[in-house]
Amino acid sequence: MNHKNRELEMDRVVIRPATPADHEAILAMNEESVHFLSPLTVEKLQWLHKESEFCSVVEVDGQVGAFLIAFREGSNYDSVNYTWFAARYEKFLYIDRVVVFEKYQGKGLGTLLYKDAFQRAALSEIPVITAEIDIEPPNPGSMKFHKEFGFSEVGTQAVCDGKKQVSLQAAILS
Repeated sequence: MNHKNRELEMDRVVIRPATPADHEAILAMNEESVHFLSPLTVEKLQWLHKESEFCSVVEVDGQVGAFLIAFREGSNYDSVNYTWFAARYEKFLYIDRVVVFEKYQGKGLGTLLYKDAFQRAALSEIPVITAEIDIEPPNPGSMKFHKEFGFSEVGTQAVCDGKKQVSLQAAILS
């Protein structure tokens, strides 16, 4: 298999902190994958960005191709999934969402963002990284992706008025 078709040339790729100028692209990515995520408005994104521990984007040839938003324990965030983890972990990093534009999926951008998040967590001596994955409706791509980073299920819960079921996942850092 020729991996050049799958992987991007790394000299064309930059991970950087998101800025308000990136919000339009972030909203478009979120909308493209909204069946796996909660919807985002401009106001909600602005609030999430301000309250997050970090919000990162991956640029490919100057265009935003992926993003990740993460929160620490003690954040002023009312997500049912975040509050589930907050009730169980004293110190953690919660990945609220990671999204890659469809045209860049399978090219390693999500992996770059997760490696960056794991490195940040290690530098801050955060012992656990948490996230949730839709299991009803299923998101097998996300399940496989998280498993590769050492995540395992620590619980499940119904969300969206019972319309969705999520697997609550944690990766313990050594």
